[in-house]
Amino acid sequence: MENLPAYISLTFGLTTILTLMLFIWTIRESNSESRRTKSTPVFLGLTIWLVIQATITLKDVYSSNTNSFPPKIMLLGILPALLTIILLFASTKGRQFIDSIPLKNITYIHIVRIPVEIVLLWLFFNKAIPKLMTFEGRNFDILSGITAPIIAYLVFTKHRIGRSGLLIWNIICLGLLSNIVLNALFSVPSPAQKFAFDQPNIAILYFPFSWLPTFVVPVVLFGHLVSIRQLVKRNKI
Repeated sequence: MENLPAYISLTFGLTTILTLMLFIWTIRESNSESRRTKSTPVFLGLTIWLVIQATITLKDVYSSNTNSFPPKIMLLGILPALLTIILLFASTKGRQFIDSIPLKNITYIHIVRIPVEIVLLWLFFNKAIPKLMTFEGRNFDILSGITAPIIAYLVFTKHRIGRSGLLIWNIICLGLLSNIVLNALFSVPSPAQKFAFDQPNIAILYFPFSWLPTFVVPVVLFGHLVSIRQLVKRNKI
């Protein structure tokens, strides 16, 4: 994006890498050796996905025509990620993989939401997203990032909070995530735009910020869904 300070793109790029590394670390801490061995192919697959999204974005596929419906970023970026998550939950091997993921690690992964929210605030200051996408507007998702290490510590180290408490936290944070995702999608320039016509959400149509809806958000969403499934199945942690 033109006239955007380099530190914003750099910070978000590093946040994306952090998300990838934390996710791979989570898989490597699996209680199943056969699942742990999948960390390398998962890393390669996700890296290829990030490269594909970077290439598409840098070729201005997402930003060149904002009159298409649904938006191209939905068809080429968000939808494939969502379908992958659905496939994992729908298949036997996928559910086995999901159930082997350690709850403690997948809880810590939500700390990436802190730098994401800081980047969103910077993007608002530079007129690349609307105010409603920041914690000064309708976005309270930073609370999920701030509380993630606290919840993980209280649940898995101090054992002050049990299964029900962790489940409630995940449901609340999933609601916060859903809120910002819907506001973000309806703020993107498209025939379906409902909000922020004076300052639309254009950042996600450009590199590296297209990684937010096509990678970072799906990983965070997957983390909550994994935790909720495991907690519903278990009687205790």
